Amino acid sequence: MSIPGTAGAPAPRHKLFLVFSIGQDRFALQAAEIAEVLPRLALKPIARSPGWVAGIFAHRGQMVPVIDLSQLAFGHPAAARTSTRLVLVHYRTDPRYPERLLGLVLEHANETLRCSPDEFRSYGLNNREAPYLGPVREDAQGMMQWVRVGDLLSEAVCELLYMPADTDEVGP
Repeated sequence: MSIPGTAGAPAPRHKLFLVFSIGQDRFALQAAEIAEVLPRLALKPIARSPGWVAGIFAHRGQMVPVIDLSQLAFGHPAAARTSTRLVLVHYRTDPRYPERLLGLVLEHANETLRCSPDEFRSYGLNNREAPYLGPVREDAQGMMQWVRVGDLLSEAVCELLYMPADTDEVGP
């Protein structure tokens, strides 16, 4: 059975997104970038790191750095709610190195959305201070902004949080 007017039209490329909030504002991460969603966990702080670096934790034999996206974007920590999650995302610090895990503390991270990425549109501002804040999508609930995982960390922060893959440094 075909729908009139759709013969030969390509099927929409719908993608799944995890929807979360920072304050009253909604944001989305593409689900393909997510490795795992965990409850909020206790973290070990990283000395002399930016305030939005929440800490590190051990996950399946790997040390995972964690950032608080609310603190990074707007300068206030994520609220400790039952819907606040620790979302592990696939992060590539450099194409020469393997993909690593990065933890994100996200509020109200308990909803998904399936839509075409084309529904997100540029909002006409080049926000150099927050290159990870991508295009926006409008729906009945208001605006939602796409967070681009690959643009979350500056080179300096990557050097703080990740050792190069070819380094087997163990300490003194």
